[in-house]
Amino acid sequence: MSTRVRIDQIPKERYSLPGNAACQGCPHLIGLKIVGKVFRGEATLVIPAGCSSIIPGYHPYTSLDMRVIHVPFASAAAVAGGIARALKVRGEDAGPVIVWAGDGATFDIGFATLSGSAVREDDIIYIVSDNEAYMNTGVQASGSTTYGAKTTTTPVLGKRDKRKEIDLIMLMHKIPYVATASVAYPLDFYEKLMRASEIRGFKFIHLHSPCPPGWRFDDSETVDIARLAVETGAWILFEYNQGKLVISPSSRLYSDKSRRKPLRQYLERQGRFAGITDEDMKVIEEMIDNNWRILLELEKLFK
Repeated sequence: MSTRVRIDQIPKERYSLPGNAACQGCPHLIGLKIVGKVFRGEATLVIPAGCSSIIPGYHPYTSLDMRVIHVPFASAAAVAGGIARALKVRGEDAGPVIVWAGDGATFDIGFATLSGSAVREDDIIYIVSDNEAYMNTGVQASGSTTYGAKTTTTPVLGKRDKRKEIDLIMLMHKIPYVATASVAYPLDFYEKLMRASEIRGFKFIHLHSPCPPGWRFDDSETVDIARLAVETGAWILFEYNQGKLVISPSSRLYSDKSRRKPLRQYLERQGRFAGITDEDMKVIEEMIDNNWRILLELEKLFK
């Protein structure tokens, strides 16, 4: 886990090009830019239905200077696994096969193929760029949506179900690599992609991607909101690499709750939590504290 990258070592070439159909302030573009730079465009992206189906634009005028295959909502991991196996049979080294999916295609509609691919140990990198709802179809709640958040399917009281802890589920698949990342910490994401690419088998990276229109904040604040999620402890950066789990340096400080910024600062910056009650705020804080307890215990277990 010693891979460290300086910002002056990152390629200056751009593999995610201007003139795309993304919303202003879109976090997916930040993530895709980093993916492109890590692999210098030599990667195959398998993209299920979602925002990233629209962002690249129509062939042959795509804004992504990488190979892209658009697939139905539920099939991304299965398709990626098939491509990786076919390339191996043909003896072709075409760079990594990467699923770039949203939370709907990961937590919900595509979970069966995600789980199956992990069980088969397909040699792929699965990245979920998580904006916590079905944004492309109108901001409906997903299995990733935070408790209490207002969406078009939970418009009055906010979501009443607790979110699915997908990272812990993937850890229990006993795959070699599971990590979380954030668009506010690009070097951390860059380094985790590099390490994942050096490992054979199924790798899973969960990228936190706050969405300006869906979360209802100004499109200039995407990175600030993402950083605040880490500083309040709501998003925990960690890495599990072949038997060893560590809390990432950018989150390590906030394992001490007294060092975290107040959760209210994070939630009140988002219109989706407008009018949230103190009781709901307490429920969310308890869930965050519980996640910290679990990960700190797992860190001790997987030393």
